[in-house]
Amino acid sequence: MSTHSPATATAGTGYEVRAIEPAVLRELRRRDDAGAAREPVVDTEGGAPLRCCLRHSEAGERILLVSYAPLRRWAAATGAEPGPYDECGPVFVHAEECAGPAPGPRYPVAMHGPLRVLRAYDARGHILGGTLLELPQERAGEADRALREVFADPAVAVVHIRAVLFGCFMAEVRRR
Repeated sequence: MSTHSPATATAGTGYEVRAIEPAVLRELRRRDDAGAAREPVVDTEGGAPLRCCLRHSEAGERILLVSYAPLRRWAAATGAEPGPYDECGPVFVHAEECAGPAPGPRYPVAMHGPLRVLRAYDARGHILGGTLLELPQERAGEADRALREVFADPAVAVVHIRAVLFGCFMAEVRRR
């Protein structure tokens, strides 16, 4: 049984950064959002960005590359209808249940790369826009300021942190 909470935020921010929920992870490990059962592999080199615990894999860990539809999952929980904004893409997760994100910073600094985008969606699940983050790893903590600015718009209901180069979903940020 996992002990992890989906949130890594600290009090008072007005938002929380979330890893993929444990119940969703159990489903994805059986059958992903593209309908496929994926086979685990041993990560011989390490470095895969794990969306279950918001850190990079270590050499020797068993991981899965699964298809995940984050906006679809959020919409199902909130009653939104994202329509054409519903996307399904690849994410790495541990092959077995893990402890989830470690307590700590709000923004997942360990998974930061030099180019990230904060993609904002309204309560219907429709895209409102994006904020490009061009920050080196050592300045990743500055991303919290950008998140506060995005959530200053009352129309923003949820934000996806994505890698720019591959477009991969990294984490979800919700209003509290």
